This record gives sequence, structure tokens and C-alpha cells, in this order.
Amino acid sequence: MGENLTLPVPETLYGTYAVALAEPLADPAALARDHVTRHTPPPLRALVLGMLGSPMLTLDQRPATDFPPLPADLLAAYGAASPDLEAISSAPFLIAVRAAYRPGRPPAHEWASRAVAGALGAATDSPVIDVFTPQVLTPARLLRSLPGPDGAVRLTDWMLLPHTSSPDGFFVTTKGLARFGLPELQTENVPPDLVEPWGRVLNGLARRVLDLWLDELPAGEQPLTVEIPETVSVGLQDIAAAQGMDDPLRREVSVRLRPAPGAVLTAGEGDRLEHLCAALFGDRPCR
Repeated sequence: MGENLTLPVPETLYGTYAVALAEPLADPAALARDHVTRHTPPPLRALVLGMLGSPMLTLDQRPATDFPPLPADLLAAYGAASPDLEAISSAPFLIAVRAAYRPGRPPAHEWASRAVAGALGAATDSPVIDVFTPQVLTPARLLRSLPGPDGAVRLTDWMLLPHTSSPDGFFVTTKGLARFGLPELQTENVPPDLVEPWGRVLNGLARRVLDLWLDELPAGEQPLTVEIPETVSVGLQDIAAAQGMDDPLRREVSVRLRPAPGAVLTAGEGDRLEHLCAALFGDRPCR
């Protein structure tokens, strides 16, 4: 208790999205600018248009064969619909939407690149692919994930919790914190009956760790490293907030983080998982 973890701060972060096109666009930037101007509410509109008019955001349109192939198997595993997969596999052209920005608030690289890709997808009725995840973003999901007037987002719209089985349980990891410059969170040997409740805990923990991280990043000159607590409190309110909701209960537990190889943090240990889940949710959700 009371120890800190020292985490490196990346100099630049990148958001990358792809739009699968049936035919090339004469002026993708003008089309995106027009759609954002007409359909994106403030204050996000000003941020996106500012990025779109700067070297920090680029639109790279080429024949699809000039890009590395998109991972159809992963897109399918993460919920892509068959018509979208067919449109992506047969698309003769792709536009790569890339944006760069420093770590901190707001994550302009992600907000701007996703909004521009969404604008191009909506204007051409084309699938939009989040290259980081990778996932196909339906128009409704993409719009829902963008920040509202207060800048709030649902972290679960920007993060996945893939899990794989092993002889000793499941390996559960976040996939999305790296968007913001953080290591991903992982837990090994999660019992099968705890995968769902522990996944909820990881969602809340990710939200709490992200808040701690962003609070340490100043608006001016970037530090080389920041420190966050080794032991982090996570509660029902954090779990609800990760999904854009609220929970009136103030129940919390403490989770210890440990560095692990591969730029990840290990969260939770062995038989403590059941006790942590039970402390938060009661015995029934853990079984």
C-alpha cells in the first residue's frame, strides 16, 4: 500500500480508421468537412474541423491492394455482420484516416479520426473499420461513442475485453487503454464462472486507471513519466461510469497492479478474484 508505479508517457498517440469504398472519392477532405459541419454538434465539431484542416490528420485514399489486408477473421470474431465483411473484402478502394496528438485530455487523435471516418462512411454508405481493435463500427455505435457536449464518453465504446482459455482458467485483457497511452490491464487464470463479473471489474478498473493517468498529464509540456498508485480502488460507480451510467452504491474494493512483460499491467491475483467480486456484487453474480 502507498507504492506507486512509474509509467512512460508516449510522445505522440495515433488514431487509425479505414473506410472501405466501392469507388474512389474526388475530394475526401471536402466531403468529410461538409458532413462534419452539417452533422457534428459543437464543441466536437470545432475540434474535428481544426484537426481536419491541419497536418495532424491525414486522409490516404488508395486501391485496397496497396494496403495490408484487413483481418477478416478478427473482424468477424468481434461481431462484424456478413454484409459488412463482404463489402470490405470486395471494396476496390480504401481510405485510411489517421490522426496524431499528444497524450492527455482531450484524446483528439481518436475523437477526430473516428468522427472523420464516420462522416465518410455515412456520406458514402460504406463500412468503417476501427483498425486498433479491430472492429467494424456500425453508424449507430460510432455516433454513440463520440463525446457529448460535456466531453463524456463510454469507455466500453473504446475498449474490448477479449478472453482466451487455458488449462488454469481464462486470460482476460483490456484492448483499448493503449489508445490513451496506457498499458493494457490483464488477469491470468480467471475461473470460468468469474469471467463475466471480473470483466465488469476490469471495465471499472480501466476507467479508474485512465482517470488517474489523465489527471497526471498537464496541458503544457509533456513529462517523460507519470506515477499512478500501485493499489487502486475500484467501485460500482466506476463500473457503471465505464458504461455511461451511474450507480448509487458506494461499494469499493482495492486491486493491486503489477508490471508485466509486453507493456501490460497485471490486475488481481488468484483466489482473491472471487473475494473481490463477492465484495462488489455479492455471492450470486460470482457463481
